[in-house]
Amino acid sequence: MTKRYFRPEEVDALIPELTRIMDAVMRAHAQATEGNRRLQGEQHRIVLAGGGLIDRERWRETTAQIERNGTEVERGLARIAALGGTPKDLTMGLVDFPGLLDNDEVNLCWRHGEPQVRFWHGLDEGYAARKPFRSEDKWS
Repeated sequence: MTKRYFRPEEVDALIPELTRIMDAVMRAHAQATEGNRRLQGEQHRIVLAGGGLIDRERWRETTAQIERNGTEVERGLARIAALGGTPKDLTMGLVDFPGLLDNDEVNLCWRHGEPQVRFWHGLDEGYAARKPFRSEDKWS
């Protein structure tokens, strides 16, 4: 299968859908993280107390919510992959798309909340190395 490369305007056309997907993914990820934090806190409390009672119903509800959130995250990540993107950070909402800049393979880097993709980075670089597009850039 031939690898697909995106031009900036092609990624821009996906941003409304990416935004909807990432809204749900980021919310579910944050809720799952918070649920895990609560369960770890409860485990820590029990260890420090040398044992103790737990609210089993609350524990089950929290665990079930974490699982539902995990399913929501997985579903969203699959939708992003189907669009051609690679999610990179669920807290910041980063998604990379493969592109060709002056015949070099790069990643077009979009962050949730940005109205357009306007940054890229090398394949072995990440968000911290994002570079803005220049007027002389040639995308293929």
